[in-house]
This record gives sequence, structure tokens and C-alpha cells, in this order.
Amino acid sequence: MTQRLVRHLTLAAAVAVVAAGATPADEPKGKAKHPANRLAKESSPYLLQHAHNPVDWYPWGTEAFEKARREGKLVFLSIGYSSCHWCHVMERETFSNPEIAKILNANFICIKVDREERPDVDDVYMTALNVTGDSGGWPLSMFLTPDGKPIFGGTYFPPKDKKVGDDVQMGFPSVLARVQELYTKEKDGIFKQADRIAELTNDSLARNTRFQLVGPLTREMVAESAGAYEVDPVHGGTGSKEKEFRGTKFPRAAVWGFLLHHATRTKDQKLAGQVKLTLRQMALGGIYDHLGGGFHRYSTERTWTVPHFEKMLYDNGQLVELYAEAFRTDPDPLYRRVVAETLAFVAREMTSPEGVFYSALDADTEGEEGAFYVWTGEEIAKALGNAADTEFVKTVYGIGAPNFEGKAHVLRLPKPLAGIASDLKITEAQLLERLAPLRARLLDARERRTKPFLDRKVITSWNGLMIAGYAKAGEVFREPAYSAAAAKAADFLLRTLRTPDGRLKRLYAAVPGEKAAPRGNAFLEDYAYLTHGLLNLHDATGEKRWLDEARALADTAAKWHADDARGGFYFTAHDHEKLFARAKEGYDGATPSGNGVMARNLVRLATKTNDAKYRDLAGKSLRAFGGMLRTSPGSAPSTARALDHWLDVTAKESVAVDPPPSPKAPRESADVVKATVTVAEPDKNGSRRFGVRLAITAPYHVYSNQILNKSLDGSKTTFAAFVGGKEIDTVQTFPLGDVVKDAGGDYRIYTDGTTFGGVLPAGVNPADVEFRVRVIACREGTCLLPSTLRVRP
Repeated sequence: MTQRLVRHLTLAAAVAVVAAGATPADEPKGKAKHPANRLAKESSPYLLQHAHNPVDWYPWGTEAFEKARREGKLVFLSIGYSSCHWCHVMERETFSNPEIAKILNANFICIKVDREERPDVDDVYMTALNVTGDSGGWPLSMFLTPDGKPIFGGTYFPPKDKKVGDDVQMGFPSVLARVQELYTKEKDGIFKQADRIAELTNDSLARNTRFQLVGPLTREMVAESAGAYEVDPVHGGTGSKEKEFRGTKFPRAAVWGFLLHHATRTKDQKLAGQVKLTLRQMALGGIYDHLGGGFHRYSTERTWTVPHFEKMLYDNGQLVELYAEAFRTDPDPLYRRVVAETLAFVAREMTSPEGVFYSALDADTEGEEGAFYVWTGEEIAKALGNAADTEFVKTVYGIGAPNFEGKAHVLRLPKPLAGIASDLKITEAQLLERLAPLRARLLDARERRTKPFLDRKVITSWNGLMIAGYAKAGEVFREPAYSAAAAKAADFLLRTLRTPDGRLKRLYAAVPGEKAAPRGNAFLEDYAYLTHGLLNLHDATGEKRWLDEARALADTAAKWHADDARGGFYFTAHDHEKLFARAKEGYDGATPSGNGVMARNLVRLATKTNDAKYRDLAGKSLRAFGGMLRTSPGSAPSTARALDHWLDVTAKESVAVDPPPSPKAPRESADVVKATVTVAEPDKNGSRRFGVRLAITAPYHVYSNQILNKSLDGSKTTFAAFVGGKEIDTVQTFPLGDVVKDAGGDYRIYTDGTTFGGVLPAGVNPADVEFRVRVIACREGTCLLPSTLRVRP
């Protein structure tokens, strides 16, 4: 039954993901407003957007699950956020449809969650979707048992079946009918499936700290992390060289902040050039708002030209800090301008009267993505009213053929302003002087359009990132107004969103008709990001109170979130609502991991206070994620950056960073893996076959080159042949290896006696060849340090 359910419903999930790039169905015209449901009493703008659906929504809580258990119904869980384009589409097409609502209300208990209010719920169920083979996205649509365990899920579901090529894309009513049919006929089977998915989810969430590091924390781990990224040599940003860097690009501020730090520390000019290229191309591209300032969410294509238009506070806070840090090492006027314009945008559009910061600006205007930001040639001409000015603006922004949906223009700079000025035979200062009033006129015309929805909830963690950005800008540019803005926001948060016992609240938001108030328990990221902001404020102002407040928050986070036994910090507090899984996240995505930021906070506190407890707590946390840095070095740049700082501190203090290992205990993979090479006589073409045999001490194994599990790509066995220190081309062949069934996903391994090989080209003397075999040896629960085995025939 389980296989039939997955096979039948996975198609719907897969097609639903594809559908996220399709054109949505027409919105019903003149639809009547349905009476308010329970969500009308919530403070979340996203939930309030669904308050007049005919769906009988519940907010997340015990009431909904108790009703599901009492009535013997499955739960339908829908997770999204206020500025999510496809969340809006599904709300209009599906949840506003009375017939679909009737099916939902009769057969399911329906729960709506704002992922920005409850990132813990979102993380657990998104992971559950991921372990079933779906990459996921929002809106996240999950079917659960009455106890909250996941059965099946997808993302966007259209309101009716569609023919897509040779397949039929299941509409939401068909999905509901199929789930209900299976629940009626094969209830025991789908509950067993839910138990299995819950186990997989737990295992996946534990994977970051599953392998305990054997051996010391080293600078080589930092270098491996810095070398883990493929950087687009033309447009900057990270991506896949194999795919020619096509597809979406995200700013990934944590990556570039780490690489900037590493390039500066090691004086790596190539890496510094990659950072500069990326920061420049983002600032020139359409992902940057050239009229209003600030960055959009991400680029939909390689060149940073066409963005997804939502503007998130967390992106802009991180990017302000990044560009300010970059200016300190490379005083490029472009960086200063980006920081000034972005902070002007935040002050104008995203700052509350109390001085704290709102969450997000929507991508859509009246159901049309990007409508507020894009221009036609006629609109530009009308706004400027002068042919010469219009031509000048079109030259500056490279406006030719439409670059957005074949009909409009996303403004971008085709080259740096100095180059454009040179083409126009004027100075850059003259260009800026002429452009400034024209930009103001265009911005004024844009301001008369219908504005995107502004999500006015105040999130502690995101405010921490914006405080950090303002404070860093104040420090680098010696601008007291920036530091004052950071201090005003920090004062409000500490005064209003902190309980008498020193614990933080997650949100400051209002139920309709009521005043805003603190709401929800804080998560690790709330403590980590705000502490980071306070430490930046201390750097900028030197005022002791910011250091004292940072120290207090770090102590509170350690009390309520630290894993005293294994190191690291849990995302939720020890007394938080217990879900079926609990995360200790280390991956840096759109926002950095709470563990990475907290580790760096602790190192900074150790430096500033000379209190060894912060150094030791940081070291314990870094060791917990050491295995992750070894096996997936590009996944945790904020942790790698914290490790680099920690190694500096321990070196200065002559601290014994790790206990000396037992002489008999293996530390590196080379301690348990040996390689030998044999080379055959040349064939008629002069080529020679060779074989590499691995001798692996039990119970260790190494990962197959054909690893099967993409999350372990960085751990697979590889080899190369070198002559005179230079790599030569060889034909390589690898066996598949043995499959290991693992709760976190199957993978392949090599054991003792595994042989692989290839062909040396004609004319190469085997005596001149050095074979280098890279392996990571692991056994249950433990991986050794990677080794490169150097062998000769």
C-alpha cells in the first residue's frame, strides 16, 4: 500500500512543483467575501489573508489536533508566508473555491501556518517532504495523521486536473479524493508510512551532528569550506559549472561574508576577485532596486537581471553588513552607494514609528508579480517628459529589448557607472549629478502606483540582522546616524520583547483591532541574530551596555537551547512545544544557521570579555558540527567562519584545543585505508591499464564514487594521476559499491579489497606517475579526517 500511495501521489507533488513555473488560472471575478473564519483573530498577515476563505481553517495548536483525533480525520496542513507569490495563487484559486472548501471541511481538519511565525513547524515538515524525494517550496501542503506525523505532501496544487504533455496533472480535488480513499481503505498502511517518514525526518534533522569529529579542529577544515564553491566566472555567484551556472541565483550573504573574510585573512587574490565580481554584479543587476534601493529576494536567471521581486528584511540586513565589510577591505564607491541607498530604503519603507523593522514587501501588486517595479519605454518617457532625458536614462540602464516577460524592463546597469560615463564622454560625478533628479522623477512616478503589500510584523531575529547591518555601516563609514538607528531598534526589542526572566519573544504584531504586542516563544535564531547585532553595536559605539546585553542573551540561549551532552544548540528551547522531531540546524540558507552565528558570537564574547567559558562553549559547538564541515564543507560557511575565529583565539591563548588522542586510535582516514597501484604493459596504442586496490581496516568503509546520495557528494572516493606535479588526463572507471540502507537516504560504500582503475595515455612512463586517492573513512556514527593517499606503481 505504501508504495502505491507514494507512486500515485508523488506524481501530483512533482507536477505541482513544475506548476510553480506555470501561469495560474484566472482569478474568479467579483467573488463574494466569505464570512470570517478563525484566522481573523490571528496577528499574522499571512493568516489574515486567508481569514475569509470558505475553508474552516484552524491556526496551529492543540484544538485542531484534538478535533482530528476526536473525529478520526486526517489533518491538512498548509504553510506559507505573506510575500509568497504562489501562496497567493493557491489562496485565490483553491482555498477561495467553495466546492474545494466543502471537500476539505467534510473530510479534513485544516491548519494554516505562517512559516515566519513558526519556523520550527515549517522546518520539520519541509524536511519531511524532502526525505520523500521532493525538493519542496512554498506553499507547503502536507497531509498528517491526527498525531501530526506526515503522510504525504507537495507544494502548489492547481484547482483542477490538467493535461501536461502525456501526463495528467492532478488538481487539488483529485488529490483530496485519493488521500481520503486510501485513508478509508488502507488506514493502517498510511499510518505505518507516516511512522516511517517521521523516522526519516528525525534522522535527517540529526544528520548535521550525527558524525562526531575524530581529531582536532583545524585550519584545513576552514580552507576546505572556502574551496567548496563553484563560482560563476562571468556573472559571479555560486552555481553548477556542469550546468553552465544556469538557473536561479541567491545572494547567499553568509557564503560571501565567509569568503571575504577568508580571502582577506589568507591574502587570496583570486578568491578576493570572485567576491568582488559577485558583489559588483549583484549591485549592477536587476536584483538590486536602482530607483528605490534595496535588494529583491533572488535572481531567476544567471545574470542577476530578472528577480523574484519580494523584498525581505533578512536579505537587506545581511547584504548591508556584507557590502560594508567589503568596503573596509576594498573602498569601492559602489559599495558605499549600495549601503546608503539600501538603508535609505529601509528607513523609508520598512521602519516602524518605534524604530524597529517590518518583515517584507510582497512580490505581487494586485496579483501581478513585479508590476510595481518594471517599466515600459512609454512609461519612462511619460514620467520624464523629455526626449533627451529619456534617452539618457535608457542609455544608463541599457534599455533595449524588453527583459521581463517580453513586454517590460527591469532596470539594471549594463556596466559600472564609470564605464557608462566614459562611453558618454563625461565623468562619473557628472553622470550621477544628471541622473539623480531623473531617478527621483521615476521613483515619484512609481510611488503613485499601487504598492505591494507590506508585512508589518516585527520578527526578533530579522531585526537582529538589520541591527547588525546598520551597526556595521555605522562603524565602517563612521556615520553616527546608522549606529543610532541600530541602537533605537535594539532598545525597543530589549525593552518590549524580553520577559522579566530574560527570555525573548519571537514577534511583535497586532490582531486586527488591537494594539501590537509581543507574541510567541523565541527560537535559537532570535537569540543568535540579536546577539550578533548587539556585538556589532558594541564594535561601532564602544558602549559597554551593548556588550552586557549580548552576554546576557548568550547566557540565556545556552541555558535554554544548548545540548550539554553533545554540543551545539537546538532550534527550539527545552520547554518548547514538542513536535515529532527536533532540529539542531547547521545549514546556511537564505539566513545563516543559528548554530553558526551563535558559535561566532561566543568566540567574539570570549575575545571581548576574556571569559574562557564562551571559548569553551564555542569549541564544543564547533566540534559538534565538525563532521558536517568535513563531509559537506560548503553547507555551513557561518560555522567555518566561526571556526577560523576560534582557532585564532585558541592560538593566542595557547589553549590545548583537543585532548591528545590515544596512540592506537585512528585519527585520519590514512590510518585505516591503504592503496596500492598496478600498471599493465602497454597495448598496441601505447596506453596502459592500471588498477588501484584499497585495503580498508574493518569496521571502516569509504564512500563509493557512485555514491547515490547527493548529500554525500563531498565524501565520495576520487583519484587523479600526476606527472611532475601536474594532473594528467586519465580514463577512470569505478565500481558501484555496496548499497547501505540508511534512515537518511541510501548510499553506496567501498569495503576492503575494492579495486578501481583506468587507462594512462600513451607516452606516459608509469615510473613518473603519482596517483592521489582521496578517501573519507567512516564507521557507524564516526568519520575520520579525509586523507589523500599518494602512491606509485
